[in-house]
Amino acid sequence: MAQTFKTNNNVVYSCKYQVVWCAKYRRKVLVDGVDTRLKEILPEVVSETTGEIVEIEVMPDHVHILLEIDPQYGIAKLVRNMKGRSSRFLRQEFPWLKSRLPTLWTNSYFVSTVGGAPISIVKQYIENQKNV
Repeated sequence: MAQTFKTNNNVVYSCKYQVVWCAKYRRKVLVDGVDTRLKEILPEVVSETTGEIVEIEVMPDHVHILLEIDPQYGIAKLVRNMKGRSSRFLRQEFPWLKSRLPTLWTNSYFVSTVGGAPISIVKQYIENQKNV
């Protein structure tokens, strides 16, 4: 896969990140339609930026995402927006989540730049999460 670059008014970039975060207490609540709805919400949030989700997989207790984002927007801001909006929408649409958890997500998350490994390998890793 050839290296591709994106641009904004003053930056040419290729900033890809692997992001992982967990449900509070690692509870297996991302099931029974919550996972499907989450896969709809997160791309909506990212599309409001100049970002792009390359791959996403929702496990019962955590989320794996491979994405690209404009460095001027920032990965921390994007993750905060993804977690905040998805928590709000999912808890509104699936009221049983409120009784199971005080908040949907933990405060923490994992983020790693994707540069050392070929994107195809990271993408394959995320695609294969359900098979582990």
